[in-house]
Amino acid sequence: MNIDKNVEDDGVIFMSIKDEEQNKDSAKEGAGDAKSCGKSDEDLLILAIESSCDESAAAVVKNGREVLSNIISSQIALHTVYGGVVPEIASRKHVEKMNGCIRAALSEAKVTLDDIDAVAVTYGPGLVGALLVGVSEAKAIAFATGKPLIGVHHIEGHISANFIENKDLEPPFVCLVVSGGHSHLVVVKDYGVYEIIGQTRDDAAGEAFDKVARAIGLGYPGGPKIDKAAKEGNPDAFSFPQAKIGDAEYDFSFSGLKSSVLNIINQAKMQGQELSQVDVAASFQKAVVEVLVGHAIKACKEYGYDKLAIASGVASNSGLRELMEKECAANNIKFYRPSPVLCTDNAAMIGAAAYYEYKKGVRFGLDMNAVPNLPLGDRERRFHAGK
Repeated sequence: MNIDKNVEDDGVIFMSIKDEEQNKDSAKEGAGDAKSCGKSDEDLLILAIESSCDESAAAVVKNGREVLSNIISSQIALHTVYGGVVPEIASRKHVEKMNGCIRAALSEAKVTLDDIDAVAVTYGPGLVGALLVGVSEAKAIAFATGKPLIGVHHIEGHISANFIENKDLEPPFVCLVVSGGHSHLVVVKDYGVYEIIGQTRDDAAGEAFDKVARAIGLGYPGGPKIDKAAKEGNPDAFSFPQAKIGDAEYDFSFSGLKSSVLNIINQAKMQGQELSQVDVAASFQKAVVEVLVGHAIKACKEYGYDKLAIASGVASNSGLRELMEKECAANNIKFYRPSPVLCTDNAAMIGAAAYYEYKKGVRFGLDMNAVPNLPLGDRERRFHAGK
């Protein structure tokens, strides 16, 4: 992937992401209409919008797997000072940046709104204020242009990010979805058809990374900082617990692991001992990664699948990717993973998911609303029913 970054005056990072081959093609082509992006009458172009958390993003995706443009305006620098995402700040920044992202996405793809066949947007789950910005934008464009409107589940988008770089990947397969808000083990039975066979009972993996990183003084965002520190530490310095849930063997629990780390830190402070920050990070990461990989490999073997994918923010963790690759090779399982930049929130993945929804005839009305707790499958719906 080729990434161009520009840091603006307010600290927002503006990223343009394209495949290497697309950059070469773009250099040969002129701008101005759909023909310049290589669109034929059979091709389907989707303008996709993502604003579920702290990235304002827009993309143009052709036929579900070819990304013509993928613009991300990241707010990470704005939220770092607070130690996490502030919903009000995120929503306001989306309002400021979304139009620019969409204009940039259309320009880089060398198309106009007239060339677009449908408008797709994340409508849940996520921060309600942030989601509403993207949903309102998509509805306005769909209304003004008369284009079909497609709502996309955020996690379905992350799973679909695997289709962008892995042209040979088709359902069915198992996908491990790990982020700050979700830890799901999903059987992808078909495009848009999912069965959740495992999920977290408490903290998501990414949430645990953030909390432990803050506790050992690494700060926010925790995932990348623990990953970096772990490379310098001893993963066997501490023996942290790896929870197993008796009545649901594929479910996860990271709350006890997080508490164990905090207990060791507090004991060291009371005894006046110095703890190695990198050793704690490495040992903690090992405990998380081994559970994630173990559950995923076991699910593939017991359910009879020979394809395994990973998705979402924690899927960019180098320790997870390395161990998963090793275990998949040892068990004759094909391993698929997006580039780290496509593991973050982006609009290209929303366009990829929307393509298959469009092909199935899915259309949303202008009464679409943001759904912050939108469930992915029946099991998740039951699990959260009382909350």
